[in-house]
Amino acid sequence: MNGLNAGLTTIREDEIRKHLAVAQGLVTRAVVIDAGDGAGGTPLAGTGRRFVPTVSTGSVRRTREIELSKTVQSVGGGGDPLMTPQQHAVLYRVRRGIQVALAIADVFARQTDLEQLQARNLSAPLQGEDAGRFKALLSASAYVAAFSLAAYLLSTLQGEGEPVNDAHEPDFLFDTPQDALKSMVAGLDAAIAGSADEATLVGRTRGFARAAIDGLIGRKARFTGLSVFENTHIRIDQDDFTLDGFDVAPGARRKPLSMTFKKPEEIVGNHIAKFQAMKLAKMMMAYDFDRQMNPFVELGGFLFTFIGDGMPGTGKTILIQMLAGLLNDYCQVAGYAFHYENFGVDQISSYQGKSGQNCKAFIDNVTNPRVIGFGTIDDVDQVAAKRSDDRASAGQHEVTAVLMESFAGASTMVRGNCCFGMFSNYPENVDDALRQRAGARWLIDGPQSEADYIDIFALLIGKNHSIPLGEHQLFANQEIKRAVSVSYDKHNRPEEDGLVAVWQRFEKNHGRIETLADIGAYLHEIKLAEPRFTGRAIKNITDAIKMRVMDVELPDEWFAAPEAFMHRSYDEKKAMIAELRGPVTMEMILQEINRYADSEFRYSDKSDDAAVADIVRRERLRERAVGEIETLKREGKWQP
Repeated sequence: MNGLNAGLTTIREDEIRKHLAVAQGLVTRAVVIDAGDGAGGTPLAGTGRRFVPTVSTGSVRRTREIELSKTVQSVGGGGDPLMTPQQHAVLYRVRRGIQVALAIADVFARQTDLEQLQARNLSAPLQGEDAGRFKALLSASAYVAAFSLAAYLLSTLQGEGEPVNDAHEPDFLFDTPQDALKSMVAGLDAAIAGSADEATLVGRTRGFARAAIDGLIGRKARFTGLSVFENTHIRIDQDDFTLDGFDVAPGARRKPLSMTFKKPEEIVGNHIAKFQAMKLAKMMMAYDFDRQMNPFVELGGFLFTFIGDGMPGTGKTILIQMLAGLLNDYCQVAGYAFHYENFGVDQISSYQGKSGQNCKAFIDNVTNPRVIGFGTIDDVDQVAAKRSDDRASAGQHEVTAVLMESFAGASTMVRGNCCFGMFSNYPENVDDALRQRAGARWLIDGPQSEADYIDIFALLIGKNHSIPLGEHQLFANQEIKRAVSVSYDKHNRPEEDGLVAVWQRFEKNHGRIETLADIGAYLHEIKLAEPRFTGRAIKNITDAIKMRVMDVELPDEWFAAPEAFMHRSYDEKKAMIAELRGPVTMEMILQEINRYADSEFRYSDKSDDAAVADIVRRERLRERAVGEIETLKREGKWQP
């Protein structure tokens, strides 16, 4: 329990168990002071008015008994003496949440002077400044307890959809942590009273927790001493519950996706990347929510991870906007939930373990089997460090480990409802093992030909001019089938110098590649020249070939209405897709081998060039330093 400000605090079970009696008492029978609704008097029948007595009763304190367990049991009006599993789950989570909240309040007391002040107050009542500080910290610990209970309920009570929005915050009491939790129980009792069924019970409980958090956040400025809790990260493994100070209110509503979408016709160049992104969007929409599986995963060719690399300004961001836009449009047609999330450098934390947790939460959000997900890691070379890089932070190394395990680990489950894209201007700086977990390589090189540059300028300049176009057929070069065919054809032979040498040597010694044995021998020659070309590289190549085989043109009309394809059964979708696929060809195999191997040689060459440039720079600096030292010695100014 030490080092509360230096990482993750794990609360042990015995620290939670000691609060069981108090928690059980609060959910069984609690007596609270009723604040009333301010509308005194008795309603007059048939009118909207009340009879108000002439004698003031404002100073009379009314008490009220709260029996939360009975309120929960009465949900649905069945009168069953036993609770249903869902009713029991709600009551258990409330009781457990109270225990957890009191244990977290104890952590806060140890972080601050509160624990010592409590001990001194037991022997003799505190006076003066100490008494004021004691009262302020006790109120702050009550605030922490209330926030912890609300956060726990939102995190551990799973319900369909968002929490209901009509819940009211409780009449908070902040005298002590127990008073705060008693006021929360009273508010929850009122919120769930009269729930028609179990779904309403859960929805109202979660809605109440959300309203309580909103109310607490608005009151945070009133309390002193909370700053020490801001950077505390508390973990309770048994409940899979984590509380990260007050940075983000747990269970916050997912915000609607807000980004600028791009249409495929607004992208010039990057033909293969654009083509595969369009295919991938349609592939993901074949996902079956009942079976929680995608026919493309079973038939082969689904792209779970890819890496896009290119120089700055070549179109990585616009490609993300295009793929997200296509998925968002298809999901709106089908009525599916779509989740896009980017993991960036702002998620790297200085607290031990927090960066890994952030990354795992990102993975979990995108892989949620109840949504269509698209996750990106932009500038992945800055976010995830090479394992050999001693200068990188611990947080960057944590992210690398989480991404490697999530993308191709022992427990990785590819369902076909989501994909991850890593993007970088310097892919050679990405850890080799992480980079090889990218199933596809998208070279994002932007416009290349003269026609590309005419097209992109005409597109970006707009139509507010009368300048003639000249002898050019606008966007003819961007016609996707023609452009992709040309782009694939250029991989019939290697492009990188290192791979060209291997190709030429193989053709000289073995002749033309015509059989599977020839392909295996060629791959082995590549392995000898580039040690990073491992079995995983072969798997990525064969997956890319399967994707080419499944590179069928799913008709646009399949996605115009949900009944045409997206809402059909899994078996129907699988049969419809299987009818469209073609055979594997030798041309296809060589193109994918050369595409992948070219990228590995390109990364190696860039990495080697960077290392050589660094050595040359250091040697130049050393020679310059030696010269300056000699000058200082001659002038008598050198002091070793």
